[in-house]
Amino acid sequence: MQLHRRQNEGMDRSRRQWLSDIALAGLAAGIGNFPAGLSAQSIHRRPVPADGRHIPLIGLGSWLTFDVPPEDPRRETCLQVIKAFFEAGGGMIDSSPMYGYSQDVIGESLRALNFPASPCSATKVWIPGGSVGQRQMELAAELWGVERFDLLLVHNLLDWETHLKWLVEWRESGRVGYIGVTTSHGRRHADLKQVIRTEPVDFIQLTYNIMNREADRQLLPLAMEHGKAVVINRPFAGGSLFRRVAGKPLPEWVSEIDCNSWAQFFLKYIVSHPAVTCAIPATSRVDHLQENMAVLTGRLPGPEMRREMADYFDAVS
Repeated sequence: MQLHRRQNEGMDRSRRQWLSDIALAGLAAGIGNFPAGLSAQSIHRRPVPADGRHIPLIGLGSWLTFDVPPEDPRRETCLQVIKAFFEAGGGMIDSSPMYGYSQDVIGESLRALNFPASPCSATKVWIPGGSVGQRQMELAAELWGVERFDLLLVHNLLDWETHLKWLVEWRESGRVGYIGVTTSHGRRHADLKQVIRTEPVDFIQLTYNIMNREADRQLLPLAMEHGKAVVINRPFAGGSLFRRVAGKPLPEWVSEIDCNSWAQFFLKYIVSHPAVTCAIPATSRVDHLQENMAVLTGRLPGPEMRREMADYFDAVS
């Protein structure tokens, strides 16, 4: 057990200044309001290479979970999830026009909460054509109730060459903070590599989890090399990770990284990779949200324990 402690303390430091040692608590100070006993300094954060802004390692996705029509009583549950997210020190909320009513739900909740100071607002353009893409993002801003987004991404690289041209202009004029592209389900990795190498994007978003570790080989090191922030979607592989470990015990040694559930096991594996800026699990339950957000405090695994985590998952799943 002592070996794991030494490995956690000696976790690899990046060759770039902007990466922090995520095995230590209190990565950086931030903004926002926190509940009693919780401060910005106690939250695991990672800097965005473009400007050094620090973002909490656990964000909030909205695919399926927030696709709730108006007047549906489930909207109150969505509000409580978002409220708990900010109370736990959350930052990035991610959505897309593809996600049905989710943007409207987020905007309604932000207004009900009087727009907390800490959000990092992120959504995606998901339509062919530059002019219609701009109108889609203007409508998204109205739905969210924000003057500008912190991050706009091209969803699943749809017409990305067209959209990146005007997104660069929007960033230069201050209409958006960061720009980027996304993939999901492990698709279009060749195109994503091209974007990382040649395009002036600040963020990429991709699928990465303990079952789907393909990004480990090239994409994540390439993002580090080129100074791109990385957002991870599908951290639970659409829930299939839980089905694969149903009835299986956690290894005893995960107590060394303050891990109390399979959800935390999966998330700690992801966000302990030094290239990862933020993971965005989605949930419609407050208790699951709180379980996920607990990853923002406590110890994270070092490289050797990450290998043991992957080996253990492979053995029991």
